[in-house]
Amino acid sequence: MRGGFMAVTVLAAVTAVACGHGSGRDVVVEGTPPASPYGGPLDVPTQALDDSTPHALRVASGAAGRALECDGEIYGGGGPDGWSRRDGGDSPEEGLGLYFDLFDPEVPRHGYRVERRSADRVLYSFDVGGRTKVAVVVARDQEGRPGWGPETNASCDPAELPADFTDSSWYEVWTDENGERQPVARIHTSAGAEHCGWQEARFLALGRGADSRTYVRDPDGVLDPGMLNAPYDGDVPMPADAHDTGYRYRDWQLWLTDDRATAYVRTPDGVEAWPSAKDGVGCM
Repeated sequence: MRGGFMAVTVLAAVTAVACGHGSGRDVVVEGTPPASPYGGPLDVPTQALDDSTPHALRVASGAAGRALECDGEIYGGGGPDGWSRRDGGDSPEEGLGLYFDLFDPEVPRHGYRVERRSADRVLYSFDVGGRTKVAVVVARDQEGRPGWGPETNASCDPAELPADFTDSSWYEVWTDENGERQPVARIHTSAGAEHCGWQEARFLALGRGADSRTYVRDPDGVLDPGMLNAPYDGDVPMPADAHDTGYRYRDWQLWLTDDRATAYVRTPDGVEAWPSAKDGVGCM
């Protein structure tokens, strides 16, 4: 069934983006037609809901969301969100480049293919294994906005994108015990924000929505202890009631107890206790 953190230097011209942004890799390529190209309308009504559930993202992303071929749920999406009167491009390719300029999306910036074209809209898709993982619909001459620009966009979970892209992203993709990449929406780690001075800390996000939890590795004590429900400990015995979740990142193994109060990370050197963070941890 088709359904479904999305960046480029603002100083660059739209035409440079559309030609590969100086990287030698084209944003738009000929590509290979997918086994099941999207056959629905490109002009689909959208509605912005105050939520980030898969349903809300599908409603907000219109035709782009419908064009996705995700293994799991849609991860990101939105639109329409306008460009100014002076921004519109002279071609659909420049409209796609404007999407990268305006929204700084956390998706690949090259290798897109024209999947569908109509008189006033073009659907671009980024495919993995012949399946659409990122979709962008650009439109021409919207009200008060002449020229070509982005109308709707949608993307699958980053774990469904190529490793050579995600390896340079801010999140770290975990696997299960069989080496299968796990959705970032389910589990991922990331370094703390440099502007907060937290870059030596590591945050583990587990779950999504009301059941989500964040655990913290803070060996250097860069976080305020009041942000955590317990201290970090880099050398603890594995609790007898802990179980192996099967989640792996390189040589780390994630173990949890039933109360999920602490994440126990087995490393080649022993076991670390990562405490859970209190709600709303962040810095300005």
